Amino acid sequence: MALAGKHVLVTAGPTHEPIDPVRYLANRSSGRQGFAIAGALAKLGARVTLVAGPVSLPTPAGVDRVDVETAMEMANAVARALPVDVAVMVAAVADWRVDSAGQKIKKGVIPPVLHLVENPDILAMLAKSPHRPALLIGFAAETERVIEHATAKRVRKGADWIVANDVSGDVMGGTANAVHIVTADGVESWERLPKEEVAGRLAARIADTFPTHS
Repeated sequence: MALAGKHVLVTAGPTHEPIDPVRYLANRSSGRQGFAIAGALAKLGARVTLVAGPVSLPTPAGVDRVDVETAMEMANAVARALPVDVAVMVAAVADWRVDSAGQKIKKGVIPPVLHLVENPDILAMLAKSPHRPALLIGFAAETERVIEHATAKRVRKGADWIVANDVSGDVMGGTANAVHIVTADGVESWERLPKEEVAGRLAARIADTFPTHS
């Protein structure tokens, strides 16, 4: 099989950053694209570790799943999974976490002030790791100037590829996606496809980067 013997790390879904014991900051990521990618890579023979944020999705066949809630937990799980041959960072990780209250914040006349702390940049962390994967892929969810922002992100974060998409419509939580693959060689734009087809095409493209031996 095309990816037999390769260990691939995939992150998927949102993170939930607690405000207090009953509230949290989150985003609309469903995890569907990341889970589909993990399943597609497993079908090509890869050993797949899926680090999943809080989503209600079945684990794809042949995939080892690690469930996390917060960005800090995801960063720690990613570090524990290393070394890997490929990392596909699909998760929509919260940029900030809250200095969480120990008790439920009560409603008052004046809204509470939330103190935000920057979360670790997992993609950049992997790029600088002594165990950097041979192929490091990030995702960019954008609402404007998609290719421009993704191109800058690839360089800034030290990734090999950025898979960019416009999430101003129904992509987050939806079943289809139109993506642009941004690499050092340029941009490859794919038509809108079901997320399972996007996953299959991306998995095949990943497999093509590794030489096959007869």
